[in-house]
Amino acid sequence: MIRPAPSSCIDPGLAPPAAPVWEGYGYGLLGVLVFSLTLPMTHVAVAELPALLVGLGRALVAAVPAIALLAATRSRRPDAREWPGVVLAAAGIVVGWPLASSLAMQSVPSSHGAVFNGLLPLSTAAFAALRSGERPSPAFWAWALAGAALVTAYALRQGHGALQPGDLWLLAAVVLGGLGYAEGARASRTLGGWRTICWALAISAPVVAAPVGWMAAQAQWPSAATGAACAYLAFGSMFLGFFAWYRGLAVGGIARVGQVQLLQPFLTVVAAALFFGEAVTPSTFFFAAAVILVIAGGRRAIVRNAK
Repeated sequence: MIRPAPSSCIDPGLAPPAAPVWEGYGYGLLGVLVFSLTLPMTHVAVAELPALLVGLGRALVAAVPAIALLAATRSRRPDAREWPGVVLAAAGIVVGWPLASSLAMQSVPSSHGAVFNGLLPLSTAAFAALRSGERPSPAFWAWALAGAALVTAYALRQGHGALQPGDLWLLAAVVLGGLGYAEGARASRTLGGWRTICWALAISAPVVAAPVGWMAAQAQWPSAATGAACAYLAFGSMFLGFFAWYRGLAVGGIARVGQVQLLQPFLTVVAAALFFGEAVTPSTFFFAAAVILVIAGGRRAIVRNAK
């Protein structure tokens, strides 16, 4: 009888991929699906409410269940190594990105703004290389730059060769978002994804409470559609989506799993067509297929951790 070879004799090249990598991609994709409705919902909200109120208000509302969850589970506080990541995550994705994107949605449509989100993986990878100890290979950077070039070409095509006034806010959102994603993922490696976003929301609440309260007191009561959009932004985009997203970045690698977000612009455009009646051109699907190939190439590129 032929006995199976011991595991140490199995050719590593024939071994299945490590489970955490695929787990990371799965959680990352779930987070991207939630985030894909963020800009359309923001566009709905800023049509009736001030952009500053929408951008900061979602963080304050999301802080309520976050604080309640931390208290109910008696969650530990971040330690000295984790606090910088939590604070920078709060600055980037709790305050900075929502505020900048809300201001952008005042002057550009969500379908145009969505393509700039395709630059988030490159921004996230850059901050991961600078702050999180990851060292993407030259091949990885080539794939990341190819993805960024694709979404930039798509943006220029949609804008008839010119950038829109709100594009500066969108670029600021990309930088702040990349910072928040990378720093939050760094903290979540030991703190956990859900604790990271909950603590980021909790420490942001005292900062945004006063301006949100002042603006809310002067704003008119929103319609049901605007209220629903704000609820999604607070509980979906600002809270539950990050449970999956930070988990994916933590277990699969910040730079690698971050490339999944290249799909977000196209998911956003499709969602805008399904729920808001926006037209989707054939070029959208062409660029989507090209981006999927870029993600596949980036996934195979080596990302080393600094020793």
